[in-house]
Amino acid sequence: MNSCWGKTIVGNQVISICYWGFVLGSSIVLFPLAALIRFTTQLFDRRLALLHRFTCFWAALYTWIYPRWKLTFEAKEKAVRNRPVIFVANHQSLVDIFVLFRLFVHFKWVSKAENFRIPFIGWNMSLNRYIRLDRGSLRGNLGMIRAAASAIRGGSSVMIFPEGTRSKDGTLQKFRPGAFELALMTGTPLQPIVIEGSAGALPKRSYVLRGTHQIRVRVLDPIAPELFAGYDAATLTENVRDLLASELSSMKRAGPR
Repeated sequence: MNSCWGKTIVGNQVISICYWGFVLGSSIVLFPLAALIRFTTQLFDRRLALLHRFTCFWAALYTWIYPRWKLTFEAKEKAVRNRPVIFVANHQSLVDIFVLFRLFVHFKWVSKAENFRIPFIGWNMSLNRYIRLDRGSLRGNLGMIRAAASAIRGGSSVMIFPEGTRSKDGTLQKFRPGAFELALMTGTPLQPIVIEGSAGALPKRSYVLRGTHQIRVRVLDPIAPELFAGYDAATLTENVRDLLASELSSMKRAGPR
C-alpha cells in the first residue's frame, strides 16, 4: 500500500511539472498575441472586450488540457452579459481563476497587486486593465473601489473574490466588504457564483495537482440593487455570504453529478 501511495505522489509530481511547464511555455507564446490584440483594437474597443475574450480562451486552455478535472456548470446561462454586474465568487483554489474564465463573459478581475508582476500572465492582466488591490491598507481598498467603479461606468462587469484569499480546506471564510461597498456606491447588481470541488484539485500553497476531481460551478440569480437598497455594507456582506454558504452546503450534500 505504501508503495502504491508513493507511486501516486511521484506520478502527481511528474504530471504537475508537465502541466506547469505547459502553462509557462504557452504563456510565452500567447502573451505577444495578447499584446498585438491590445494595441490593434484599443482605439475602437474601449472596454478591451476582444482582449478579454482572448484571455478567456488562454485561461480555459488550462482546464481543457487536463482531463482529470471534471468541470461542470450549473445555470451558466444566468451569467449576466448585457450590462455591468459585480460577480462575487468563493475561492477554494488557484484553479478557480481558470474555471471562472470558462464563463466567457466580460469582466475586469480584482486581484492582489503582486499577481500583476507574474511574467506573461501578470503582464497580460495589466494589458486587460484588470484592477489591482494593494491589500492591507485603507488606501489600497479605496483605490480598488475607485478603479472598479470607473470600470463599471465604462460598461464592464467586475469579478471579485470577497474572501480575499484562497480557503485552506474549501470552507467558506469571512467576506471582506469591498465588493458590497462598491455595489451600494454604484447601484450595480450583484451576481453570486459558487465553486465546489477545486480545493482538493489544487490545495492552497501547493502546486502539485491531485488526482481526479469533480469541480462544479453554480451561477446564482443576480441580486438587483432594489433588493439591497437601504442596507449597510456589513449587512449586505453577511447576507450574501450566508447565501453562498447555503448553496455551497447543498452542493456538498448532493455530491458530484
